Amino acid sequence: MSDHTIAANLLRLRKNKNLTQEQLADAAGLSRAAYRNLEKGRAMPRTDTLKGLSRALDVPLKELLSPVELLSNVRFRSLKRLKSRDQVLADVSRWLRDFTELEALTGERHEHSLQPLCREIARQRRKHTPEIAALAREHFGLGAREPVHDICGLLESRGIKVYSIQVANDAFMGLSVAEDNGGPAIIVNTWERLPVETWIFSAAHELAHLLLHLSAYDVTEEQEDEAQEKEADQFASHFLMPEEAFRREWDDAAGLPLVDRVLKVKRVFRASWRTVLYRVAEGLPEDRRYVVWKLFNQAYREHKGRSLLKHDEPQGITEEVYKDTHGARPVGIEPAGMESHDFREDRLSLLVRRAVERDIISLSRGAEILRLPLEQMRALAATWVA
Repeated sequence: MSDHTIAANLLRLRKNKNLTQEQLADAAGLSRAAYRNLEKGRAMPRTDTLKGLSRALDVPLKELLSPVELLSNVRFRSLKRLKSRDQVLADVSRWLRDFTELEALTGERHEHSLQPLCREIARQRRKHTPEIAALAREHFGLGAREPVHDICGLLESRGIKVYSIQVANDAFMGLSVAEDNGGPAIIVNTWERLPVETWIFSAAHELAHLLLHLSAYDVTEEQEDEAQEKEADQFASHFLMPEEAFRREWDDAAGLPLVDRVLKVKRVFRASWRTVLYRVAEGLPEDRRYVVWKLFNQAYREHKGRSLLKHDEPQGITEEVYKDTHGARPVGIEPAGMESHDFREDRLSLLVRRAVERDIISLSRGAEILRLPLEQMRALAATWVA
């Protein structure tokens, strides 16, 4: 540990909390001059000073002391510059480090299987994006008509690490990390103001980048590439809603009013209404695609009495859940629409449980890895017994 490590962490964490030097100094019981010397790396803080700073920043003490490994092969782009970009990268770096360490300690490393798929895609690069999405679905063991019921579980079963992170900004949906930086990994912005359907689509979108755009993984690039974003959107749409199944469901619902038709199809595929409209518009000339969005918004306003906003998501899965891959449609009562548990990565939590139960790591270390307060970790561990 060096004073420069602490200084870099203080600067990053203070900016992430939107605090001035004076505000953080006051909260930690320091003079502004004393704090400034710490952030500039001119002085080494005493233990009680570090504890005061960790309390003021509401972070574990370890976060002030640990050097952050710089990630390089990352695709992290957004519609506008994020003030919290460095903090997000540091958080992802620590998460990858903890994940890799835990895999080694438990001996339960999942080898990913993307390389053969990437080679196959490279051989068939002249194929259209929907055909590439079909190749990926086949690789993941999905039937031609099968919806993606649990995208986190699907990705994790193939050795792709998945991480939920909350960034209060709708210009950033997610990022992905290449294999040589601890990946492949997909990180999704699960900010509560973004609908769960958007989280699911973002995961499929980042999978597209891992398969199609690895040569563009460069942490210094911050601006989105419009062509690559469109390709990733198209891939995600066809990965979540395979063409044959989508057309069957869309045509079967042709007698319904437009709003009901769109919402019925979105429930089948656990997708956004925007994704359904995207696919409907995909079959039209480019200069006429806007009509689909216009008609739907007009119909929704007449039906619901208000227009849809940018991130509105009309009602998630409610009554119909389609699980049969051969076309049967069992109907049951779903007690709630799509909620956060519909997008839950669970492999890291399972590794923590096994490591704690085998006395490989302490409960407090498990809490650090899962980013939980110790009391909450104890409550979680108590449920394992049950």
